[in-house]
Amino acid sequence: MTGQPPAPRRIGVAGLGVISRYYLAAVEASPDWRLAAVCDPRPEAAAELADQLPPGTEQHTDHRALLASGRLDALVVAAPNHAHAALARDAIAAGVPVCVEKPLALDPVEGREVAALAQAAEVPLFTAFHRRYNDQLAALAAGLPPGVPVRSLTVRYLERIEEHIGGDTWYLDPARCGGGCVADNGPNAFDLVRQLVGEVRVVEAAVARDARGLDRRATVELVAAAGAEARVELDWSYPGETKDIVVRLADGTEHHADLLAGHQGFKSSLWHEYRALLADFARVVDAGRPAHTDGLRALELVADAYAAERAGAPVGGPR
Repeated sequence: MTGQPPAPRRIGVAGLGVISRYYLAAVEASPDWRLAAVCDPRPEAAAELADQLPPGTEQHTDHRALLASGRLDALVVAAPNHAHAALARDAIAAGVPVCVEKPLALDPVEGREVAALAQAAEVPLFTAFHRRYNDQLAALAAGLPPGVPVRSLTVRYLERIEEHIGGDTWYLDPARCGGGCVADNGPNAFDLVRQLVGEVRVVEAAVARDARGLDRRATVELVAAAGAEARVELDWSYPGETKDIVVRLADGTEHHADLLAGHQGFKSSLWHEYRALLADFARVVDAGRPAHTDGLRALELVADAYAAERAGAPVGGPR
């Protein structure tokens, strides 16, 4: 006779902006998690998502009250980027494992502080790179012939940002976002490169900014330790949406993945990605490991891309 499956863990979601709907749907579909509470400083935010909140879900406007309730087994931080580090620090101090929507923080210094706290407290800290769970990426990786080195790859992350953010206008504020397309989309794109070729460093970056200083377009060139070259193309002014990867192998073959293929409707690929992400977070919590390294490395690559833009010369590398 087998034992009963473990009861779902109690999870809270802090930040009820546009991305939270994917987390809420993923929790609802998950055998690992049960939504216990939500938090947003805007009192109307929870009301706008009432149809996605199970009966009895606690609603808070202060994350510290949420953490102090002692009713959470984990917390998702889906607040604006500038609040990620502070919310993660408070969750760690409360002993609550935390999944932080990318980026982990606004800069590597802030990210290292959060990671050090998690390491010292032995509290799981997880950065949410949802694109690594994409089904088309998995098919691409599985289809690459073993033993054939990657010569080069291109990751394109192109969209018109205003079509994606709803009322979350903080994306358009470099101080709250941490920059623009490099700071916000860069972590996902750089993570995809690292999934395919391992550790990389920034070689060159070209960035186009608007009148507010917000980076709307960027091209970042990287190189892997084994010599593979990577190009990341980011665009927040693109008409429509394109998210894809092209991998060129040493045998001359080329392999392509359209990360949006098979998912009808605007941003519909995110539903399955966030379900898989929360399943992975459950494994991290069970293992009790900090899992902060990837989040930090993404921050460093973002910082190196901006530094390369300013310097017009190679910078960076693993720290």
